[in-house]
Amino acid sequence: MQQQEIINAILAFISDQEGSAEVFDQLALQIFSYQYKNNLPYQSLCLQKGKTPRTVKKWQDIPAVTINAFKEVTLSCGDPRQAARVFMTSGTTQGVQGKHYHPSLAVYDQSMIHNFKRHFMKDTEKIRMGILFPTAAEMPNSSLAHYLALAVQEFGTQESHYLVDSQGANIDRFMMELAQAEHTGEPYGLLGASFSFVHLLDELARRGKQFSLPKGSRILDTGGFKNRSREIALEEFYHRLEFFLGVPRTACINMYGMTELSTQFYDEGNDILPSVKSGPHWSRTRVVNPLTGAEVPQGERGVLVHCDLANFNSVTTILTEDLGVKVAGGFLLLGRAQGAAAKGCSLAVEEFIESGRGRVK
Repeated sequence: MQQQEIINAILAFISDQEGSAEVFDQLALQIFSYQYKNNLPYQSLCLQKGKTPRTVKKWQDIPAVTINAFKEVTLSCGDPRQAARVFMTSGTTQGVQGKHYHPSLAVYDQSMIHNFKRHFMKDTEKIRMGILFPTAAEMPNSSLAHYLALAVQEFGTQESHYLVDSQGANIDRFMMELAQAEHTGEPYGLLGASFSFVHLLDELARRGKQFSLPKGSRILDTGGFKNRSREIALEEFYHRLEFFLGVPRTACINMYGMTELSTQFYDEGNDILPSVKSGPHWSRTRVVNPLTGAEVPQGERGVLVHCDLANFNSVTTILTEDLGVKVAGGFLLLGRAQGAAAKGCSLAVEEFIESGRGRVK
């Protein structure tokens, strides 16, 4: 299959509400063959593992690539110089940023729109939004900035506003937006980076100010704190959101995503922690032993591996550094790998780098 055929097939599958397991498996194998042929560093890893399109018979057998590989080699089936957009990681490890090349944003955008509508918007068509993150123009290489811009474009009313700029959070505008929502009774959506919420909650506490946002209001946070704010336990974080903003914890949604993927995962609120995260029908998640790569039984801890069909240009299957547990309806996210699990992830990085030497684009 050629690139446009791959794109068309994925878009059709995203739009297919049934999203059968059989079609997922077929499409995953077709994309694997495409990536094996056109992504040479990935092909080297597959050969080292004895995995080829002839031997891989189901999506679970597709070799996973560690997220740190995006910092070491160019993972792209097409010419990276012709990418429509390049999303880059924050570069928290030794200042090196991982790069994810997108020759087209058609698949990424449809993945976000369909998934966001189902998990965040639900039966609501439009909602006034306040965005606690810089614009896509200010951060063109940020996948989160693009994600939030799409949210505003597709689901925000004309009155939606960004509440963070190059100078930081616009506290006065933030207060005005929330007071306006209280006054009109119009549901309000507040979306952004988790650490931005911490700063605003601290400011509300300092001013002794509380709001009671109208019924139907909702909150989306993502990304954790990443040393960008003081650390705060999740129980306290969601309690403070409810206390200071008047939004029930059942309407406080956490989005789990990463630059190296093209699809996001959501929970159905955070009244109970840890919340169950799940992805759409064009993604699958496994929990594996990082030292052996073997899938662990449901209920046991391991490292999360995501297979994302929307990742057509890089690699569909990503070995994360996130600990999780497979449960009914999805998985529990338990934080970053430590100890033996972290060692397993590091070995996977070394294995990939070694296999790709001399084959980097």
